[in-house]
Parts: sequence; structure tokens; C-alpha cells
Amino acid sequence: MTTEFPLNEAPRRLSARSPREQILDRGFVWLTRIFALSVAGILIWMAIEVGIESLPAMKEFGLGFLTSSAWNPVEDEYGTLPMIYGTLVSSALALLLAVPLGVGTAIFLSENFLPRSIRTTLIFLVELLAAIPSVVYGLWGIFVLIPAIRPVGQFLHQNLGFIPFFSTPPIGPGMLPAGIVLTVMILPIITAISRDSLASLPPDLRQASLGLGATRWETIFRVLVPAAFSGIVGGVMLALGRAMGETMAVTMLIGNSNDLNVSLLAPANTIASLLANQFAEASGLQVSALMYAGLVLFAITLLVNIGAEYIVRQVKKF
Repeated sequence: MTTEFPLNEAPRRLSARSPREQILDRGFVWLTRIFALSVAGILIWMAIEVGIESLPAMKEFGLGFLTSSAWNPVEDEYGTLPMIYGTLVSSALALLLAVPLGVGTAIFLSENFLPRSIRTTLIFLVELLAAIPSVVYGLWGIFVLIPAIRPVGQFLHQNLGFIPFFSTPPIGPGMLPAGIVLTVMILPIITAISRDSLASLPPDLRQASLGLGATRWETIFRVLVPAAFSGIVGGVMLALGRAMGETMAVTMLIGNSNDLNVSLLAPANTIASLLANQFAEASGLQVSALMYAGLVLFAITLLVNIGAEYIVRQVKKF
């Protein structure tokens, strides 16, 4: 003999909570809302403060600040086109190298290619890269990386010098060593978040794909990676923000030249390096110009994140 219950009895029992639990739930919801609004408020506050400090430079230079290559504190002439170019190119170069390497490493560490003990050790070593101070990366780049890649730069200039990206001979610090060091610095971010996204997928996805006759690599690239795409893009965007805002290591390696040069082998500059080099000794209109440059970096980061969110939504629809 079986006992029958109304269909709505189970949901009613599950939803029945004591007044104390309901109060705790409401308190938790409001607390998380306050934290979320606090983060948004801090960002807005920062943007307003930087914007107010940059008003004199905005009135003086307008949008020409974004297209001018002059940076002359003696005559109060300022423009950020070379710095904007250096920020975008160095970050793009770092992503170009780090994304395939980081995602590939994440796939390798999330699948059972190696015993668990070895995978755990490799995961720890990759994440350890994020704990190394940026000044150590800068010193490594000066004394190890630049001498190591100088023959490569000379080869590229001698054989591919007709391409604008290799049109200048390597002299040491420049865009290429800065981009390579940024690659190493953002690699653990991409790897860790991509691996977590892949590892958090339901096991049923893998089992169903294999059960339908897909190979292991087809399962990885046609099922698992698309399913974890939003998390992977999130890791890439965090890494891009780190690359665009990195200061110390880039300042030590990029050459800090305010001249616009498309060659990857020539010295360049970024907005973050410009702020680090000149803010301590700036005064008058130069302070406002540096604030204006910081606001430009803020806007670039915002636009990049909006673009990434749009890409993720379009892929989800697809």
C-alpha cells in the first residue's frame, strides 16, 4: 500500500522556513547588494576624482590630446598617442602569446594526461608565477631576456626589415621584451581561471560526448572549451587588465620613449609607465595632463571589457 501526497506538498515543505532563517536570508541578500553597490560606487568615485583633476588639461587640449605625439613639460605641450599605441600593442602582443599557451596549459592540467600528484605540482608552479613581484620580472628581463632575444631581433631586422614591425635594429629595451615579460606575468591568470572553468563543467558533458562516439580531442575542443568559453574569456579579460595596467616591469623594459614608432624592436612607452616616471616630479598643467592620461587608460579598459562582454553574449547565443 502506498501513500499519495499532493503534488504541491513537497515544494511547500521545502519552501517552509522559520522566521529566523528568512531574516538571515534577507540580511544576506542585502549585504551582498551593499557590497556590489560599494564596488560600483568606488569605481565611479575614482573616475569622478580623476576626471575633475584632468579638467584643466581637457580644456587646454581637448580631444587633440589623444592624437598628439608631443610630450614636452617645458612648453606645456602634451599628447598621449605614442603611449596609447604602446599600451594597446604591448597588451595585444602579450595576449597573442599568452592566450594559446595559457588555455593549452589549462586543458593539459584539467584532463587526465598526467598522474594527479604531478598535475598538482605543475598547478602550484604555474600559480606561483603570479606571486613573483613585478620588479623581479623587470630585473630578469634586463639581465636575462634582453640578451637572449637580441640575436632574434637582429635576425628579424636583417631578414624582415622591410616589414614596419621589424624596421629598426634592436638596441635593448623595447616593445618586444616588454611584451614577452607581460606574457609571463599574465599567463598564470589565464591558466588558473581557464582551468577552473574547465574543471567545473559537469562530468556528463564529457561522458555524453564520448558515448556518442567523439574522440577525446573532439570532446575537448568541440564540447568542453565552448561550454567553458565565458569563463575563459573572463580570465583573458582579467589578464588584459593586468597587462594594460602593469607598471614596474614594463617601465624597466620598454625604453620609455615618447616617440611614436611602430617597430616592435624600438623603445616605446605606455600610459602606466608614463604615470610612474613623471607623476612624482610633475606640477601645474603636467599633473592635469597625467590625470587625463589616467582617465584615457580607464576608458580604454572599460571599452575593452564592454567588447568582451558583447563577444561572450554573442557566442552564447550562437
